[in-house]
Amino acid sequence: MRQLQLDRLRQVVSRAYNHVALFRQRLEARGFQPDHLRELSDLENLPFTTKADLRDTYPFGLFASPIEDIVRLHASTGTTGKPIVVAYTRQDLEVWTSVMVRAFAACGVHSGDVVQNAYGYGLFTGGLGAHYGAESLGATVIPVSGGNTDRQIM
Repeated sequence: MRQLQLDRLRQVVSRAYNHVALFRQRLEARGFQPDHLRELSDLENLPFTTKADLRDTYPFGLFASPIEDIVRLHASTGTTGKPIVVAYTRQDLEVWTSVMVRAFAACGVHSGDVVQNAYGYGLFTGGLGAHYGAESLGATVIPVSGGNTDRQIM
């Protein structure tokens, strides 16, 4: 498990270093290169990303994939400043769906069940992830979003 974690961490660090200018600058300022990552304890040498970084590089500055590989954009509400933009590639959406399938299966959702999805549908990401996960299990999904409580109960 530790070797798998290290291998995947190396992949993420290399990708971020090669495609995200802010991450590369911060690593170089520390004198740390991706090939210096030899064990999990080297994690302490990696820079953190803060919420301010997400705002300061708005909207696309922290994307590690080119825009032509992005198939969906979501964002936070931006109530505390600029919205935080999240990008998804097709593979990201497949991973997200499989994670939600596992979560729903662990809760006992099966084909033939009905899932009333009250997560928001829009720029917030929760609704669609739950939707695709439940559908992938064969459940019927009612995409009601939030609000209209009396109508949802009916």
